[in-house]
Amino acid sequence: MQQKLIVIGGGAAGFFCAVNAARMNPQLKVILLEKTGKLLSKVKVSGGGRCNTTHACFEIPELAKRYPRGQNFLKKSFHWFNTNDTITWFAERGVVLKTEADGRMFPTTDDSQTIIDCLLKEADKYRVAVQLNKEVKTIEKNGAAFIVSLSDNTTITADYICIATGGYPKSAMFDWLKQTGHTIEEPVPSLFTFNMPGNPITSLMGVSVPNATVKITGTRLSETAALLITHWGMSGPAILRLSAWGARVLAEQQYAFTILVNWLGTETENQLRERWQEIRESNASQKIGNKNPFLLPHRLWLYLLEACDIQTEMRWADLPSRLQNKLIQMLTTHECQVKGKTTFKEEFVTCGGIKLSEIDPNTMQSKKMEGLFFAGEVMDIDGITGGFNFQNAWTSGFLAAKTIAGANHS
Repeated sequence: MQQKLIVIGGGAAGFFCAVNAARMNPQLKVILLEKTGKLLSKVKVSGGGRCNTTHACFEIPELAKRYPRGQNFLKKSFHWFNTNDTITWFAERGVVLKTEADGRMFPTTDDSQTIIDCLLKEADKYRVAVQLNKEVKTIEKNGAAFIVSLSDNTTITADYICIATGGYPKSAMFDWLKQTGHTIEEPVPSLFTFNMPGNPITSLMGVSVPNATVKITGTRLSETAALLITHWGMSGPAILRLSAWGARVLAEQQYAFTILVNWLGTETENQLRERWQEIRESNASQKIGNKNPFLLPHRLWLYLLEACDIQTEMRWADLPSRLQNKLIQMLTTHECQVKGKTTFKEEFVTCGGIKLSEIDPNTMQSKKMEGLFFAGEVMDIDGITGGFNFQNAWTSGFLAAKTIAGANHS
């Protein structure tokens, strides 16, 4: 009897599982079910349509640190398939990846279609049966076989199942998976920008600072990276990383909290005070509005001066100590209220999913039901922005495939 694997979900993780299982074991019949009419839709839009395939981070402990949820689990998984393996896998199929200054890796074509075409070609080559508009309603186990019921009232049987449906924004959407006996960690959004309704700083939309430190008050959360001011509030890597690390805490606070922005990056208020006399003296005769010693964008500098009631025409030498204190505080601990969030582009990511203690990190097999596997974001794993969520998809998809293909070889 030919054995059968059903992969549920036509995204990066699902495709990677399907094509690798079919390649490693030609005896296996592989069927991939996608509930919509589109395949690899996240791959298509990622990285502004260029597909941020992975990240140039090659040490496993360092790589694992980029995941707010799933670090210890992935340390084990990355031992078997990591960034190096991803680069090699695509290179062997004619897709070369390049590294940008910030570590993100893209195909040299700068076109996500290159990655999509590569995966579709593999699916064709190894006869993966791809079926669109097939929504799974239930999975039941009968002896060693699985019975998969679809929304069109048909059923398919299989020996193995890999669930790679991606994250779900609402807990109720996991109900069909709870029937397999798994526990769901409550889903909440991750990777979002901060809204600051009514804050005059939004008039600076488009201004970015290459290195700012943002802290969330009342927590230990702090990130130093580029920050972008938008017409609704703040975005950029510093904010997106905070949203990922703080996903649970910020949801509990209903997205109403206070942040402190240090526009100078890592220089503290005390360090700045020590340097202040020197700054004043070296710029003594200059007008404050013209002479900004901190290399901040000009519009931002003028905004901060205005917020401190400092006239741009005033000379550095004439700055009274009261206003000087205000400016030092404004530069290093600028307080802003956040009320609400905006999802970051199409790169929708959730924190939450299948509880990791119920999955074997070396094989991606369920500890609750033999023959059932998971891959990608349906698990309670999510990375910060920069190609890390795709790396989890490739790693988990590959490990599931390798285990299923191996088990089937016997």
